[in-house]
Amino acid sequence: MTERIPCIREGCPNTILPATAARTSGYCMPCKQEMEREERKRYIEANRRDVNLYADITDPVEVLKIMHEPQVRDPLIRYVPYEQSEEQVYLSLSVEQQDQMKDYAMQRIHAGDEDIGKDILIYLVCYHDISLSVEIPELLEQEIYYPAILYKSAPVEVRDRLLQQVSTDDENRNHILLMLAQIGDDEVVQQFRQWRQSPPSWASELYVAPEHYTTEAGWELTKDGQRRELFITPSYSLYKVKDYKVKESEATNVAISGDSLSMLTPSTNCCPWCGGALTTLINLDVKHPALWDVSWHAERLQIQTCLICSSYGVVYMELDAGGEPLWSSHNVMPVGMDEIDLDDYGKLAPDAGLEFRIADASRHAFHASEWAMEPSLSQVGGHPGWVQDAEYPTCPSCSARMKAVAQLDWGEVEEYGEGMYYMFICEPCQMTAVSYQQS
Repeated sequence: MTERIPCIREGCPNTILPATAARTSGYCMPCKQEMEREERKRYIEANRRDVNLYADITDPVEVLKIMHEPQVRDPLIRYVPYEQSEEQVYLSLSVEQQDQMKDYAMQRIHAGDEDIGKDILIYLVCYHDISLSVEIPELLEQEIYYPAILYKSAPVEVRDRLLQQVSTDDENRNHILLMLAQIGDDEVVQQFRQWRQSPPSWASELYVAPEHYTTEAGWELTKDGQRRELFITPSYSLYKVKDYKVKESEATNVAISGDSLSMLTPSTNCCPWCGGALTTLINLDVKHPALWDVSWHAERLQIQTCLICSSYGVVYMELDAGGEPLWSSHNVMPVGMDEIDLDDYGKLAPDAGLEFRIADASRHAFHASEWAMEPSLSQVGGHPGWVQDAEYPTCPSCSARMKAVAQLDWGEVEEYGEGMYYMFICEPCQMTAVSYQQS
């Protein structure tokens, strides 16, 4: 039997065959490989260079083209990020530049880069509410049915084509129903009303009744067959102040003097299910323009919940006589909530809410509707950015769907946070609700 010899690397306990030692200069394979990795790392650190793809480029259209182009992955290259985010550049586009980006998107689609082309069109539709009426017939010819929001501005002839196609196209029926819901004009409303009254033969092949598809576009059919919006407008971004600092003694998380908003304030009341402190996600003056169309019987709209328990099910709150949030007797504890250990959950930083502000100007209602785009998602008003399917909770008092009033991206609250908290109201019953989704 051949005698094994020790690896010559100091501190290594491994032994190797003499033949191996001859090939590796006396090192065992794990040490040899680790040394090669360390040498490669030193080489990369010594030779890596910064590459600024945006140098001397000022045209936002050209900047966006670069942003959308996949970068070659090279460990020796460190790409310098642009001074503005993709969202900021899109918002800076003039009408003429928006048209240029629209043309570029269609060029990419024709060239086979469908994903890049669709991404550009989604940004234009969400950020600028741009019409794609000219491009939509071509998108259909390319059999691009998703995302449905691209068809929000479809012309009448396309709408009529889809109304016919939905009855025969088994493969794309789900997408077509979503596309029709996004169009949502009087003719579409009437058709969904007819489907509710007399379900078509293909309705049994769907997971839900045809009229439920409208909720994905942010509206529903009322009992008398009218269109009812399921989110409030206008939309105002909730954004974080960069490099915000606060002394520990000042981290009381109360509304800043002269400001109409406070966020993530702890309550003295505890959750009846898990025993943790309740949290007011948003506390906003009802006179704020974001709530101009909201009927609320208090000076401030307070959306309170249990951050832990609303991750497992809808949490409802009512108003007490003084206009303060009160745990609703309608709440039903999800199975397993009584076994929650609060020690398994981190504590919210005391100054987390102080970092947030509400924008001075409104933005388009569908600005944050596509959560995967990762713009500034937190908002008051506007179409929700559903991580999963649209789920508007039913008011336990009147059985009507509640309206979406705000959403908070938890990734903007904590460094490793994820998921979205959705906030809803029922104005007739003066109730709020909070739900949560994550990918």
